[in-house]
Amino acid sequence: MLTEDGKHLYVSYDEYHNLIEKLALKIHQSGWEFDNILCLARGGMRPGDILSRIFDKPLAIMSTSSYRAEAGTRQGNLDIARFITTPKGELAGKVLLVDDLADTGVTLKAVINQIRTNYAPITEMRSAVIWTKGISTFTPDYSVEFLQTNPWIHQPFEGYDSMRPAQLLEKWKL
Repeated sequence: MLTEDGKHLYVSYDEYHNLIEKLALKIHQSGWEFDNILCLARGGMRPGDILSRIFDKPLAIMSTSSYRAEAGTRQGNLDIARFITTPKGELAGKVLLVDDLADTGVTLKAVINQIRTNYAPITEMRSAVIWTKGISTFTPDYSVEFLQTNPWIHQPFEGYDSMRPAQLLEKWKL
């Protein structure tokens, strides 16, 4: 649900999963065949996992981080892992790069540049996200929703960002 002022988008678990399914359909309907999925941790892990299951393709993971300031609401310095974790061998062939959103576009541009520079066995790469914001300087190959007003997206699992074990003990009375 987008707030009236367009500054916040609240997404339920059902909506989130429906959007990932719509993303899968866009990729499928494009006719593009790929060999592997590379998701960007953390935001791309859930979509990457689901797409990996739907397309029955191996899932590789690359860790990136930039939203650490102000409880994860402000973009800071971008850190990109030096290595990709993959279930077997080396990431190669046609790769679908998955993240949750193209916000400013900085992360996706930097990751693609790093992969093109350091991973010669990757012959083709396309990108897929759930949301693309109007301010993004990067246009993904596949995206479900374009958000012209650039809202802050409240994803259904963000409550865990501030939850700690002591709160779970209290919740579950353990």
